[in-house]
Amino acid sequence: MSTTATTTAIAAAVTAAAPLAAQDAAASETAEDPGIVVTALRRSETLQDTPAAVTAFDTKAIENAGIQRPADFIALTPNVNLVETQNAGNAFVVIRGITQNRNSEPSVAVIVDGVQQVNPAQFNQDLFDIAQIEVLKGPQGGLYGRNAIGGAIIITTKQPTDEFAGNVTAGVDNGFGYFLRGGISGPLAEGVKFRIAGSWYDTNGFIPNTFLGEDADPVQDFSLRGNLLIEASDKLTFDLRASLNQLRTQGFYYNIVNDVNTIAPVRVNNAGIDNRDIYNVALKVEYKGDNAVLTSISSYDTLSEIVTGDAFNFLPIRESLLFQFFGFDINQSQYLDVEAFSQEVRLASPEDGRTFNWMVGGYLIDTTRYISTGNLIDRGFGVTPVFRTPSTNPNNPQLTFLADGQENFAWALFANAGYAFSDSLRVDASLRYDRDRRRQTTLTPQNFLPVVPGVPQARSGEVRTAVFDDWQPKVTLTWEPSADLTVYGGYSRGFRSGGFNQTGVGAEARRNNIVGVGDIFQAETADTFEIGAKAQIGAVRLAGAAYTTKSKNGYFFVFLADSSTQNLGNIPETRINGFELEATARLAPSFDVNAAIGVTDSEIKAFPDRTVIGNEAPQISRYTINLGAQYAGPISDSLDALLRIDYRRIGKTWWEPFNTTVRNPVDLVDARAGVTLENGVSLTAFAENLFDETYNAEFSPGGFVFRARPRRYGVEVSYKF
Repeated sequence: MSTTATTTAIAAAVTAAAPLAAQDAAASETAEDPGIVVTALRRSETLQDTPAAVTAFDTKAIENAGIQRPADFIALTPNVNLVETQNAGNAFVVIRGITQNRNSEPSVAVIVDGVQQVNPAQFNQDLFDIAQIEVLKGPQGGLYGRNAIGGAIIITTKQPTDEFAGNVTAGVDNGFGYFLRGGISGPLAEGVKFRIAGSWYDTNGFIPNTFLGEDADPVQDFSLRGNLLIEASDKLTFDLRASLNQLRTQGFYYNIVNDVNTIAPVRVNNAGIDNRDIYNVALKVEYKGDNAVLTSISSYDTLSEIVTGDAFNFLPIRESLLFQFFGFDINQSQYLDVEAFSQEVRLASPEDGRTFNWMVGGYLIDTTRYISTGNLIDRGFGVTPVFRTPSTNPNNPQLTFLADGQENFAWALFANAGYAFSDSLRVDASLRYDRDRRRQTTLTPQNFLPVVPGVPQARSGEVRTAVFDDWQPKVTLTWEPSADLTVYGGYSRGFRSGGFNQTGVGAEARRNNIVGVGDIFQAETADTFEIGAKAQIGAVRLAGAAYTTKSKNGYFFVFLADSSTQNLGNIPETRINGFELEATARLAPSFDVNAAIGVTDSEIKAFPDRTVIGNEAPQISRYTINLGAQYAGPISDSLDALLRIDYRRIGKTWWEPFNTTVRNPVDLVDARAGVTLENGVSLTAFAENLFDETYNAEFSPGGFVFRARPRRYGVEVSYKF
């Protein structure tokens, strides 16, 4: 981005505002109705008063937009993208150019009811019974903790109620699929309330596998969540939560092409499986004293995912490249098993409008992780799921196998404070120190470890350790000359721990002449300067923010077909400049329109291969454009109507540091139309990707492309009681 363009963007941001809420909430903000309340600075404020780039969706906005999975709200958020690929556990959030990839720590901290998700494979789940979603952009480590290098996503589920209440939604889609979701809530005893919510989705799929004559992406997805809230006194509460998710689908239905814009039919001869199970239990204890609030959050998580399917080059056996040269084809199996315990304790000032606010605390997480990957000889009898030991199936013998165990212990200390010099001038500052100790044990049998001339061979049972640590400061200055204008600016640093590729990967990368990839990938830091403003002019909200980020050791992805391993390399330095501009207006009662643009310009400044310097960083889209219109209001005394349309354009997207291919812009349209009766029954028709845009959701080095989901449409009926 040129200096002139950057200056123009910054000037526009100062006269505009930070990102908007969903149009329902934003358009309703008036002096009498302050609108949606967010917690971007760990205190409750309206969007207008919050000095941060926040996009928020309240309950009504979630219902009207039909938000049922993370991709839905991310599609409504400028400068944020979600890359969905080979299996459910690999879905990558890209926020303002800070990317994520397989086996990396996430680019964003995801907080569900105050509990941080501990593994990125947890993120891509169905959303149901949700009260509010907030998307914070820019490093948020000092406030929201581990891995908030690109931002934070705060999800709040609906809380237990004082009276018995509930909701249920059922529907069908063109999969052919059907779904059911809902929740019930109420009191159990004096000071004791509960809530139980769940969802079920079953579909045959949407992407045809022309070789097998069936769809490649069937889904059976079951989720259940329970919440017990005990108000022991007016000061002490216990909030116990438990959840599970069981997903049964398929993965690895790739194509191999030279250009990411090439669309080829899925023709794998192995349907394979993608089975993921997630379990969580968490306890939040809060004591509200007269001068301080003490909060303790304990969480225990387990996640396991087994994925099998075809391997390179993802064609029927006798058409495959390997068969042409060697007389046999291969398939693959990958297994991930994670167990984690986390604990956070913080002490904070009460939320009572004080001039000085503060918070101090500590966090720790202990994680045990096992991963195995490997190729098997495909003799046409399907794929053997391989967990902790190589296959002994003579019809599907093991060809390659790598396995590692990891024990990771991380802790952090943090503090933040805010001081109001006057009604119009305030400063907020935070500081966090993170330290991650990682220990990896090679569990691959010796006869499966690669041998590369000139490279010391790894040994089975070998133990490697590494420590990654850094400080994360953040400071924000806010000026509010009037109730309708907020201007802010500041500096922040984000940190994301490094880690281990699978043992032997460095040797294989060297054998394949791949630079920047070794057995260890380094920690990433992102230093960001940002300015922004928010303005309310009658029924119109304007919004904008501009930023510049220096990323050190950002990630790029390499797949090594010899072992079916997924590996991370580091880009030593990248400069990212960007801005967001938005507008929302209520043109008539119950009729709202919105428009937004987000621009991200990246440039690789340092890389082992000097020909890469100056290229675009991987997985980053040059821009996003959002346009929308919605009518949500009465059409008679007894009938309300909803008519909503959303358009999103995703600009050119580069996928690897060598910039060998770039995806053309993608245009997507979603629509919803429905009616609600006086008795609380709603009937709604919906369409996602209305015009059936065909495109590849991901490209990986080696020509691997993964198809995006085509048009999905259907109808649903809802009832609240």
